This record gives sequence, structure tokens and C-alpha cells, in this order.
Amino acid sequence: MTKKLRFAFCLLLLCQITVAQNDSINKLKEVVVSDTNLKKYSNSQSVQVLNDSILEKNQPSLTSLLNYNAVIYFKENGLGMTSAPSFRGTTGAQTAVIWNGLNINSQFLGQADFNTIGTRDFNSITVKAGGGSVLYGSSAIGGSIHLNNDLKFKKEFSNHVFFSGGSYNTYSANYKTIVSSDKYSLQLSISRNSSDNDFKYPGNKNERNLNGQYYNTSMNTTFGYKLNSNNTLKIYSQFYDSERHFSLTSPNASKTKYNDFNTRNLVEWESIFDRFTSKLKVAHIGESYKYFPNITSDFFTYGKVETSIIKYDLAFDINDKIKLNSIVDYNRNKGYGSSINNVNREIGSGSLLLSHILNKKWDYNISIRQEITDNYGNPFLFSFGSRYELTDFYRLKLNASKNFRMPTYNDLFWEGSGNPNLRPETSYQAEVGNEFFRKNFTLSVTAYYNSIKDLLRWIPSQDGTDNWSPENTSKVRAYGAEVLLEWKPKINNHNFTVNSTYAYTVSESQQLIKNQLLYKQLIYVPYHKLTGSLSYNYKKLSSYFQYLYTGEVYSTPFNNPATKVKDYNVGNIGIDYDFGKKSIYKLGFQILNIWNENYQPVISRQMPGRNYTIYINLNF
Repeated sequence: MTKKLRFAFCLLLLCQITVAQNDSINKLKEVVVSDTNLKKYSNSQSVQVLNDSILEKNQPSLTSLLNYNAVIYFKENGLGMTSAPSFRGTTGAQTAVIWNGLNINSQFLGQADFNTIGTRDFNSITVKAGGGSVLYGSSAIGGSIHLNNDLKFKKEFSNHVFFSGGSYNTYSANYKTIVSSDKYSLQLSISRNSSDNDFKYPGNKNERNLNGQYYNTSMNTTFGYKLNSNNTLKIYSQFYDSERHFSLTSPNASKTKYNDFNTRNLVEWESIFDRFTSKLKVAHIGESYKYFPNITSDFFTYGKVETSIIKYDLAFDINDKIKLNSIVDYNRNKGYGSSINNVNREIGSGSLLLSHILNKKWDYNISIRQEITDNYGNPFLFSFGSRYELTDFYRLKLNASKNFRMPTYNDLFWEGSGNPNLRPETSYQAEVGNEFFRKNFTLSVTAYYNSIKDLLRWIPSQDGTDNWSPENTSKVRAYGAEVLLEWKPKINNHNFTVNSTYAYTVSESQQLIKNQLLYKQLIYVPYHKLTGSLSYNYKKLSSYFQYLYTGEVYSTPFNNPATKVKDYNVGNIGIDYDFGKKSIYKLGFQILNIWNENYQPVISRQMPGRNYTIYINLNF
């Protein structure tokens, strides 16, 4: 064990994690939560809420936030480049990203690029572990990430300005305003991030990251208006525009770049009558890209998908303890591009959800969902969960579910390679959670097992050509354990917050080797991942330390020891001081990768060494 790892473990032994469980998702009277079903039907699973104070301490990308604060591992092709999660040993396409209750995974790839999602446009970000396809549809197998814009109906006018500048000409800016009363609520957020990203490789001053520059701009608008005491109209809108020059793996490689433009618009009408709550959602989601294989040429490939969604949710409170929800939704996708002809896809589903509080200590929920589509099979899904408080400091959780991932546009319709006969992936999983809680202290330990069949993979053709095509091939079994810990001691005016997560993950695909069926660890899935943070606050002074350990991973399916990517330890520290009297005027400084660790999450994809950031945070 290295000295750096010993040092980090010593810090973690003093305290442990900033992870809030699902009970911390409080619905205050003046707040309208964008995704109420997340609270009502996730009690039996691990739910971690990352609030404003955590978002401000991290870099603005969703990859950075979750890498240092959650059990999720990221396969990141360099700073700011493409980034795919592995949640509980699954692939990037088996983690769903949920924007205000809607699944926004790419229709082309089936997954979200976590470096194209900024964190400062949202009130909170929630990490839900385990299956959630009954509620959120395709890809919610390993878990789901929830991006929430919640409305406050109370008299308020506030402004928030954040600006940072750092090494490699890296700049980040965010402006957010809230204007609200007991009748209406408006939130507006604008963000801009950019970097030359031309860092020198740690340990090799002769090499530099080439062609790694990027920028992105996003704007979020959330508006709510109470038509009367029973009816509320809510509008959510977001656009995102970015350009990335993909870092070179060798000085002689061609310089490429990639443009993203995404739009998301949602209108919701909520009506409350006696024991009924009706929610009608109408949404339009657009995603488009341009890829330039050589930036010296005007030639590019492109793709675009437009998705229209209608969703109706009718909830009925049978009594104070039994709640019933019925949900019907219809999605229509229209996609086209360089390698995809004009193709329409229609998907419908119906869900029934039941939540029952048996007594103060025991509750359970049962959910079912039926998918209907012409492009692949029509999976039937289910979920059952229960929790029981055995003592005043210990709670037991149980959950079992069937989940799925549908074939993507590329899988089904890619010109010359798509396979229209694909079946959806299906997953059967179970988990047991243990929660220990005391004042200012929470410990959660969860063990899980997940069996996935009909895994979708692109494999080379057997006709000797270079063509690849998707097939339902491998079976995968994933099992392991997760530990989430939070401790908030206070000594007079000295406030501490200690946060830590640990994941042990085995994720194996079934392979035929020399006429024997063997299981091999999936590529880029570490057996061990550990995070920790220690925050200290005294009056107007704040400081914090972050730690990340990622174990070694295999880069080839046959688990050849020579192809391992080595483990790494990364630490960050930061300090800020509030100069304001009535308002908040913080000036802060961060050192990232304080040990100047030389590491690559992916082979030939270098990450930066020690670098620095200074920031200003204003609230008025």
C-alpha cells in the first residue's frame, strides 16, 4: 500500500461520508419537487442526494461530481472528453439519466455522455442505485442519475454568480436567479465552461495534451404558476451547445472535433382534487451532433433525433397509508443522419404503482410496467421493495426487480450494419440494504446480485470483412457491495462533514474459451473504488479535502494481466473565505491532483497532473 493510500485511509478513519439517504428528500410546503415518484417509490433502495453545497465544491462536469462523491466508476477518455459510467458493474448504456422525471439517454448510443452535462444548472442531483425501469424505462439497470429543478413558491428575489479560472486557461462561469412569490416561481441559469486543455503529461515534460480544447454553453429555465389552489402549470426548458476537439493519442494522429446541440422542453399541468392528483406532461427532446474526422476539412458526418413525449400520471390516495399510481406514456422518435435513413419509432407503456405504509416501522411498494413497440419485443417489468425499522437505529431494506434496455437507433437502423431483429436486454436483480443511523451519523451497507441476459454487443462479421454488427450475445452476472457513510460532528463553532463511499464490484461476462464456458471480468470495471471527503467550517472560513482511489481494470475481454490499467490515487484540496456581511461573497482556491498523480483511466488517455483554480462565489 502506497504512502498516499495510507494517508487517505488515516483521514477516512477519522470520519466518513457526505451521502444523504432517501429519507433526506424532504418535500417542504413551499417547494414543488420535479420528480415526486422518486421519493414515493424508492424507499427500499439506496438514494443519495447531492445538494448545492456539494455541487459548489466540485468541477462543473457531472463526471467530476460523481467520480468524487459516488460509487460509480467512469471510463473517461481524457479531461472533458467522452465519459461513460459503470454503475454496479454495468455498461454506460445501462445507467439512465433522468431530467425532471424524463429519461434523456441518447437515442443513438443508448447512453449519456457525462461530460456534456453541467451540474450548476440544477438544484440537486440524486443518485439512485439499482433497477428502475418500471419508473424510468430503458437503461435503468445499474442505476439512474436524476437532474432536478425544483420550484419554490415563496417570496424571493436572489442572484448567484460563480466564476473560476485555472490552469490551461480553464474558465467556468454560472449565473442563476430566482424570482418567486406564493403565486409564481421563475428560475434561470446560464453556464459557460471552456479550456485549452493543453496540460503537460505528469513525469514527462516533453509531451503535452494536443487538440484537447473544448467549450460548452447551457441555459436552464424553470417556471411555475399556480392557476388556482388546485391547478399548477410548470415549464422546464434547457439547451446545451458544445464543441470538443478530441485529444490525440499520438502526435501524428488526425485532429478531430465533435459538436453537440441538445434541447429539452417540458410542460406539466398538475391538478389536485380531493384524493386524486393528476399530472399531464408534454415534452420535446432534440439531440444532434456533427463529427469532423479532420478539422482541416469541411467534411462531417451527422445525426439528429427528435423525440415527442406524452405522459399521464393519475395518483389516488386510497387512505393515509395506501397510495396508487397509474401511468401511461407514449414516445415517438424521428431520427436521421449520415448513416441512418429517416426512421420513426413509436413506444408506449402502461404502469401501475402501489405504496403501502403498514405501520410506523414497515412499508412496501409493488410496481408493474408493460412496454409496447413494433421495433423489438414488448417486455413486462416488475419491482417489489420493502423496508422495516427493526430498532431505533437500524433499518432493513429488500428490493427485487426486472429491468430492460432497448436497442438503440444505431443498433437497429445503422445503414449496412443495423439488426432489426434484436431483442431488448433483460435484467433480474435483488439487493439487501442495511441502514444504521444516529444523530449526525448514517451508515448504509448494501449487497446486490444482477443477472443480465441478451446483452447487446457489436461484433465483427464472420464473412472476413471489416463490418461489425450488433447481436444479442453474452450473459453477464454482476454482484458486490456498497458502503455509504456520513458523519457531521460539531464542536462549538467548528463544523465537520466527513463523507465516504466504497464499492466492491464483480461483473463477469460468459465466454466460450476452448470449449469451456468461463466468466471474465468486464473491461473497465474495477473491483474496488473508494471516495472520501472531509469538510471543515469555522465561522466564515471553509476548507475541504477530497480523495479518490480507483483499482486496476482490464482493458481486454480475456483479462490478460498484461493489459491491466493500473490503479490510481487522486486528492484535491480547497479553501474559501466569505467576505460578505449581509450577503455571501466568497473567494476560494483549489489544488487538484495534489500528488501530481500520473494516471490514465483509459489506455493512452492521459489525465492532467497538479493544477490550480481560483474562484469567486457571490450570493445576493
